[in-house]
Parts: sequence; structure tokens; C-alpha cells
Amino acid sequence: MKIICIGRNYLDHVREMENEVPRYPVFFMKSSNALLPEGKDFNLPDFSHEIHYEGELVIRLGKRGKNISLTEAEKNIDAITVGIDFTARDLQRQCIELGEPWEIAKSFDHSAAIGSFIPYTPQPYHFVLYKNEKMVQQSSSAQLIFSFSELISYVSTYITLEAGDVIFTGTPAGVGLVQSGDILKGYVNDMLLLTVRVK
Repeated sequence: MKIICIGRNYLDHVREMENEVPRYPVFFMKSSNALLPEGKDFNLPDFSHEIHYEGELVIRLGKRGKNISLTEAEKNIDAITVGIDFTARDLQRQCIELGEPWEIAKSFDHSAAIGSFIPYTPQPYHFVLYKNEKMVQQSSSAQLIFSFSELISYVSTYITLEAGDVIFTGTPAGVGLVQSGDILKGYVNDMLLLTVRVK
């Protein structure tokens, strides 16, 4: 299973991070060791003092594909959920300043929390992330800069997609710090699909 992550795919988050609006999807990879399944706790690593949550809609591919057309792309999705892209923000800033890759900030063990999947049907998907019962992020697939179909088509130009691969489709504004004791809950269309306890 590949974990593919999309950066800068909500306009409000682009502005929040003071970045430029991308002309094409920006993607990076997380290792398979980054997976944190639903129901598992997230243990804060000792190499960072600034771990941020980034809530996202996550789509799962149901079949293999390469050079997938825009018109056929959505047919490759078999399920959807909510996930959290945990990011070592202090290390990410350091990498950006030095012009280095981001893997140490984005692809560390258990940095990709993924909720329980539900079957995918073409429709707008709204998601909400709560931290300690306070809503911190919310958005909709309708507000993505690049749609699910555009993401699949673009990524498959460079990488063969396999059944079971997942795509984190980008985070909206509202990212922030997590600390030991926090409880994060993610909903898709009012269904609770992810609960993560931070330790």
C-alpha cells in the first residue's frame, strides 16, 4: 500500500501557510510504517517539539491504474474516510530553509492516521476534525483546488496506482499543535470515522 499525500489543496490553507497557489497538484509520499490505523494511539516522537495535526479527506483506490484519464479517474475510488497527516512542523521549517526533502517531517512512524473507510459514491463530502471536543477544522471536497479525479489522473501520470493505495487529498485551514492528552475525532458527512488519542 502506498500513502500519497497532496499539499496545498485548499485555498484557505495556502493563505494560512503563506504559500503560493499551486498550478498543479503537489504530492509527496509517506512510508508504509507511517500508517496509524483507527483505534491506535499516537505517541509523540522525541525528535520534535512541534507536532501539528492536519485533518484531510482520504480516498482509497479500488483497482490498478496508470495514466488514468480525468473522465475515468473517479471510477477508481472504492472508499473514503478522514485522516490526519501528523507533521513535525519545526523539522519541516528547517528542511524548507535548507532546501532539503521533507521526509523526516512528514513520513515518520505513525504519522498517517487513517479512519474507518466507508463505500465511496460520487457526491460532495464534508469533513470535520475536533480536538478535545472543539471543532478545529472543517471543509468539503467541493472546496478542493484539485478534485479527486484531477489528483488521481495527475499522480497516475508518474506513479502506477494499485488497489489499496490511499491518497490524503489535502488539509484546509486550522492546522495546529497537539500535546499529550489530546483527543482528535474526525467525521465525514456526520459519521465518526476516526478517534486518535495523543500520548
